[in-house]
Amino acid sequence: MNQSLSVIDSYKEELHRIAWRLQYRARRNCNRELPLTHNSPQPENSTEWVETILLHQLISSIPSATGKKIINEIYLQDKTEGQVAQNLNISQQAVNKWKKKSLLFLYQKMSSQD
Repeated sequence: MNQSLSVIDSYKEELHRIAWRLQYRARRNCNRELPLTHNSPQPENSTEWVETILLHQLISSIPSATGKKIINEIYLQDKTEGQVAQNLNISQQAVNKWKKKSLLFLYQKMSSQD
């Protein structure tokens, strides 16, 4: 039982790090998007698989479908805000606002779990 708790705690810590990285990159690069994907298309070891699964679970916890789609496309599919705006038929400024709202939600969610 203690071992499973330590595994859960380590997953929570890793999710916290991922969310922190998401927000840090968004703040640091307001006008540029950076991919969070690895160089390889598929995770190579079990730790990367766990991180990928947890990242997708964290993104799926975003309450709005638009926010989920924007975070997914910008950070996981390596698209620019302009490309996402064209796909969704909204302005780039709207994409930027949705991105900021979604990242704030993820940051608050990870902060409240500590």
